[in-house]
Amino acid sequence: MRTLYGIQYLRAAAAFAVVLFHAAEKSGYHFAIGAAGVDIFFVISGFIMWVICDRRPVTPVQFLAERARRIVPIYWLATAAMVAGAIVGLFPNLKLTATHVLGSLFFLPVRSPSNGEIWPVLVQGWTLNYEMFFYLVFALGLLLPKAPRLAAIAVLFVSLTVFGMAASPDNAFVFTYTRPIILEFVAGMILGQAWLSGRVPGVLGGAALIAAGLAGFAIIQIGGFGFDAWTCGPLAVAMVLGILALEAKDLIVKWPVPAFLGNASYSIYLWHTFAISVVAKLGLALGLPGPLILVSSVLAGIAIGSLAYLMIERPLVQWFQGPRKHPVSEKIA
Repeated sequence: MRTLYGIQYLRAAAAFAVVLFHAAEKSGYHFAIGAAGVDIFFVISGFIMWVICDRRPVTPVQFLAERARRIVPIYWLATAAMVAGAIVGLFPNLKLTATHVLGSLFFLPVRSPSNGEIWPVLVQGWTLNYEMFFYLVFALGLLLPKAPRLAAIAVLFVSLTVFGMAASPDNAFVFTYTRPIILEFVAGMILGQAWLSGRVPGVLGGAALIAAGLAGFAIIQIGGFGFDAWTCGPLAVAMVLGILALEAKDLIVKWPVPAFLGNASYSIYLWHTFAISVVAKLGLALGLPGPLILVSSVLAGIAIGSLAYLMIERPLVQWFQGPRKHPVSEKIA
């Protein structure tokens, strides 16, 4: 069995898109479609969870423990850095309350006292609220026989989405977990089942799907159109399915740099805003040209995330795994 490097490259691309989105914001440019990197992450997450649990069955407790070890420590460190920065005055616009900090640490949707948005202390951590909710539901699904598992989770998520559309809830918790973006996890699981059963398109179909996904994202960005899960979700699915079609024909080979960035994508996602904020403020203070500030911010965001992966995330993951030979990982091999 082999690693699906195409999925790793997509993770790297999604992380880069998010970094570019935030760097553009800080340097006076506009790359709103970069936020759609999250949609790609969610589809990939559903795919990976379905495939790895098919290849190595685990109990719900084992699954959640592995997910927690993978996700929680580095996120808590990044959140702690935000809290410490706010306390010493580095983030004057960030207001702290015990409720908000605790909600952030334990992946509970809470409105920020700073602006009323349903954001944790580390803003980009809002996606982890969805990830952890998906993991919890997926773990409960492991109690079911394999045959009805996908259908049961799909019915639940569709029902939650329909309720959210009909009721328009104001409660932060209910609002969060009834948004249509949760369907992207289901789409990823469906792709996982298609991959396991060998039901993916051919090379031409895969190339067409990738082209359609890229074209869709480009049209949204260039046209300045609004977008949400209903538009970006299908485009993300097209991208992932297209990559899987090429993987099925062994057309994607290992490229060390994008493969590394795919591995580091979680750390890049968590830590990039720290570097971007510093570099962008410094660049503006020095009167540097906008393009230089943008490029420098992007490179700094990727660099700090890569360092966090090498110095924090990877050592923590290896320490938690210990001598076990078959951990539940995110590499498809």
